[in-house]
Amino acid sequence: MRAERTATNSVERLRISEETKQAYANRDKSLDCTDSDCPTMPPEFWNGATIGKYYRPVKTQVSLRIDNEILDWLKSRGDGHLIRINEILRERMAAERRPA
Repeated sequence: MRAERTATNSVERLRISEETKQAYANRDKSLDCTDSDCPTMPPEFWNGATIGKYYRPVKTQVSLRIDNEILDWLKSRGDGHLIRINEILRERMAAERRPA
């Protein structure tokens, strides 16, 4: 049996805003680390960095029953219906966690 690659939508490129660049320029430089092991990196260093590239949440196999109509709808959108179920549940979880 061949292992399939995990598809994620969590990877995104970091963009540094002008506000962040301005805050960096106006910072209190006396608070910067003077140790060469932890240099203060300018915002340009982080421009284009990837966020979430190696994040893989721990998953548990479960069995659930859903209506045939829902399963047909999920499968009609192509391969990956189980991934879509997880994404729908994650969106709902995130919405409920947001403060009102």
